[in-house]
Amino acid sequence: MQNTNKSNTRAVALDAICSVVLDKRSLSSFVYPDQDDALAKSLVFGTIRFYHQLNDIVTDLLNHSLEKEDLDIHCLMLLGAYQILYSKVAIHASIFETVDTLNFLDKTWAKGLVNAILRQIDRDKDSLLAQTHYSHPTWLVKKIKQNYPDDFEQIFTQNNTQAPMTIRVHPKSSVDDYQQSLANENVQSNKLEITPQALILDKPMSVYDLPDFESGSCYVQDASAQLAANLLDPKNNDVILDACSAPGGKATHLCELAPNATIVALDNSSERLERVKQNTQRFNIDNIEIIEGNAQQQDWWDGELFNKILLDAPCSATGVIRRHPDIKLLRKPKDITNLVKLQAKILANLWSMLKPDGVLLYATCSILKSENEDQITHFLESHPDAEEIKTNLDWGIDSFVGKQQLPSHEFDGFYYAKIRKIS
Repeated sequence: MQNTNKSNTRAVALDAICSVVLDKRSLSSFVYPDQDDALAKSLVFGTIRFYHQLNDIVTDLLNHSLEKEDLDIHCLMLLGAYQILYSKVAIHASIFETVDTLNFLDKTWAKGLVNAILRQIDRDKDSLLAQTHYSHPTWLVKKIKQNYPDDFEQIFTQNNTQAPMTIRVHPKSSVDDYQQSLANENVQSNKLEITPQALILDKPMSVYDLPDFESGSCYVQDASAQLAANLLDPKNNDVILDACSAPGGKATHLCELAPNATIVALDNSSERLERVKQNTQRFNIDNIEIIEGNAQQQDWWDGELFNKILLDAPCSATGVIRRHPDIKLLRKPKDITNLVKLQAKILANLWSMLKPDGVLLYATCSILKSENEDQITHFLESHPDAEEIKTNLDWGIDSFVGKQQLPSHEFDGFYYAKIRKIS
């Protein structure tokens, strides 16, 4: 986009949408000029969330596709369509403000076209919303239907909703007391039995508005991810590897449960490890050793075997699409194949670093069986010194191996498998 006026909310939103759709950049890499522009962010996430449906609608209404240099206009029509079909913005404002954005693109010649398309979408609104559209790429629709023939409707519905904001309350404060502190700020929250430190907020908010956030009162973390530390059951004398650790949510949780354990936080990104460091400082933690290194290799390792290993494996992130809707545009089928190979290499490498009778917890935020139960089934078959430890969690569904949670209101899609090394 050219000549974007950063003070115009829809021009800012369009800039972010184009960065994903046209430039294939992650939404997390986009910097909003005004960090408080909640409307711009909601328009961006909403448009990307329903991109596949909106794109089909707009493409059907266009008599001919636009030139490559004018694809930002196509994205602008997606933005307008989202507002008409799904947002709470008044229809007349949705159309007028979207058409007016062409002034900031220096493409006023397209006003008639954009206005006509959006008004047609408004006229057809009821019939368009009545049509079944999963708003996922075709390959992913097919794969999810194959993996979950009885649950795919729930998965698609959850993926197209906004995820709740969930926090993990530090044990230095009781969850009840912190819930009351939130209530005093007019923020309502709900507890979860299965994750004793979790509170689900009734609406998202800035972390800096959370009571005592800067002094380590809590950590923003989905309830599914909060189960990792409890499942690994850290003890105070344990030496524990948290592989692929950044940004450090699970490592800091392990420290909360076993403050005298030794935690090694490993990640191959110095930039992401900086976030681990920031989190350890905020929680005033001194028993995490931060190491930059590749989990496929051993050049970072001092040779001391670990009692426990947490492998939060690189994955497709198909269980957290509602938090990262750009996954639906950026992820490709070949990525899954490559990720499955990478996971297998990391598993085999880390297994050699585990003590006899030690435990490895394999975790992903994926719902694809090839990354989860198929991956662990193959690992167990190829490693006679490995056995599964069944987890009796009232959470998720029992897979052939491990536990699989599908996206639900309270939980992100997540997978866990607990493996013991036979001595």
